[in-house]
Amino acid sequence: MTLTVPETRTKPVLTVENLSVVYEVENPVTAVKNVSLSLAPGEIVGLAGESGCGKTTLAYAISRLHKPPARIASGSVEFHDEDGTDIDMLALEDEALRSFRWDKLSMVFQGAMNALNPVISIRAQLEDVLITHRPGMSKRDRRKLAGDVLERVGVDRRRLTSFPHELSGGMRQRVMIAMALLLEPQVMIMDEPTTALDVVVQRDILREIMRLRDELNFAVIFITHDLPLLLEISDRIAIMLAGEVVEFDTADTIRTDPSHPYTKRLLRAFPSLTGDRGDFIRTGVDDESREA
Repeated sequence: MTLTVPETRTKPVLTVENLSVVYEVENPVTAVKNVSLSLAPGEIVGLAGESGCGKTTLAYAISRLHKPPARIASGSVEFHDEDGTDIDMLALEDEALRSFRWDKLSMVFQGAMNALNPVISIRAQLEDVLITHRPGMSKRDRRKLAGDVLERVGVDRRRLTSFPHELSGGMRQRVMIAMALLLEPQVMIMDEPTTALDVVVQRDILREIMRLRDELNFAVIFITHDLPLLLEISDRIAIMLAGEVVEFDTADTIRTDPSHPYTKRLLRAFPSLTGDRGDFIRTGVDDESREA
């Protein structure tokens, strides 16, 4: 389907146009189909949809982290640097791509315990990013910056000597956010960053993300199946179904006047905290749409 991408108030920092990703297996599967998105500086764009709809595949394709059998079949991903340079991300070769990632665009992976190396200290993992991307930085400066960014996300710098298994789930997720922020990128992709955390820790981490976004003005693609959460924190929301973005609009419009039947079903799937038992969120949804 043809979907109109809502305009941003400023020039986008990232533009995705008609992106398709195919898994080249015995019977090829198109996991992402002609997706178009844009992201403005400092904006949070939420990406919602059920498990298996292609959210993570899209994120990996945008950041060029996909591996065979996944293949970008068509489309473009363009990064508009703050210095005025437009970068065709799909054309970046190996060395240029390695330099680009984490510096301009970073990613917080789903499952922090799996993303962090269990046998390397937090300091070593943070400093490894700096050794790779800031080779001229002194050891003293690396250690100071690693401690500073850890404290910025609410973790005591004394935890630099800890190993991942010595940290709680919430602290490990904060470490992943610190790693993603280390080089102050312009875009951060967060793939289910609060999954498997209790609601109190989730709330604390979300507050930190919002505070850091306001402080550093980075843009965020926030991936989750939790639509009410996105309605709270996002500027715009893209709804994915079977590999396609079926609706992309402001959070207010998604909340009050959703246009796609799947979006309406997602809204009805979450119970109200104030209604009678059996009542569901019906914002912008009439009875007729129940049959959609």
